[in-house]
Amino acid sequence: MSDFDTVVERYLAAWNETDPAVRRATIEEVFSADVRYVDPIASVQGREALDALIGAAQQQFSGLVFTPGGPADAHHDQGRFTWHLGPAQAEPVVVGFDVVERDADGRIRTVLGFIDRAPA
Repeated sequence: MSDFDTVVERYLAAWNETDPAVRRATIEEVFSADVRYVDPIASVQGREALDALIGAAQQQFSGLVFTPGGPADAHHDQGRFTWHLGPAQAEPVVVGFDVVERDADGRIRTVLGFIDRAPA
């Protein structure tokens, strides 16, 4: 497992955490204070806004979980990875691809997200 695979594991743990206090602690650990997150349906800045976005996604996709779609590909302080969203142990409903950049402390400061497959 590469260092970035661990980053992805913690990143997805934040998206899967349903306890608000634990999720917020994970966000504090994984993301920089001024994190910027952009995907086709959302654009937020800062940990509080990211926390609210994750909470809203959990409500929209209740019962689904994020899992890695394979190993991360990384160099320097940037990485890319595929993720799946779906029922546990089942075919994913959504497949996405994210590019992340870390700050000097190793926290994620930028997320650029793409949706590869989603239901119509």
